[in-house]
Amino acid sequence: MKNKVSIMVANELKQYFLSASAYVVLVVFLLISGWFFASPLFVLGQAELRSLFSTIPWIFLLFIPAITMSSITREKSTGTIETLSTLPIKDSQVVLAKYWSALILAIVGVLFTLPYFITIVTLGTNVDYGSILCGYFGLILIAAVYTAIGIFTSSLTNNQIVSFITSFLIIFFFVILESILFFLPSGLAGFFQYISIGYHFSNISRGVIDTRNLIYFLSLIIFFLRLAVINMESRKWK
Repeated sequence: MKNKVSIMVANELKQYFLSASAYVVLVVFLLISGWFFASPLFVLGQAELRSLFSTIPWIFLLFIPAITMSSITREKSTGTIETLSTLPIKDSQVVLAKYWSALILAIVGVLFTLPYFITIVTLGTNVDYGSILCGYFGLILIAAVYTAIGIFTSSLTNNQIVSFITSFLIIFFFVILESILFFLPSGLAGFFQYISIGYHFSNISRGVIDTRNLIYFLSLIIFFLRLAVINMESRKWK
């Protein structure tokens, strides 16, 4: 299974980088993230990554749905999904291959921000390496969750725009939760705080690696990938 998935991942990545879309998305991501890194540096004279770490999850809100919207949708619209069903490949393998290829592309985007880290090491004083590394780890976990959501929504439709919008809305729900806790009844605030992504990411970005935070991210990843597999398998029941 691992061998088949790795081959499909390599093919998916090849398709990404043979098209201009991957480069356009990466360039836009770097331009926006670069702006939010450079603003505190040149305007306030502060060499730090806190503003960048708080901004990238919002940039991911558009960046990752743009990456994943065509993952399975493209196979459906072109009819190649039926060809895949005739091959000795499980639907779970297809979903995992789509997931890992999109996640790798998202991680590449995150790694391209490492020059910002090098910059603050060069210019900054009293650099907290632990919190920065945890911040990057948290960004990868967020990318992993967003990608799983994107793969799920891509499995729902053969229209890329619908996939993008649906993925955006689901991710936005998890992102905005922490900002609306004030408006919720006290009995519900604790629950919605726990299911908000920002709450768990903020813990990790402060350098606190808690098992509960890791379980939260892994649970969301498994949940949405499982939904994607179930949706893929459902076409065989029709």
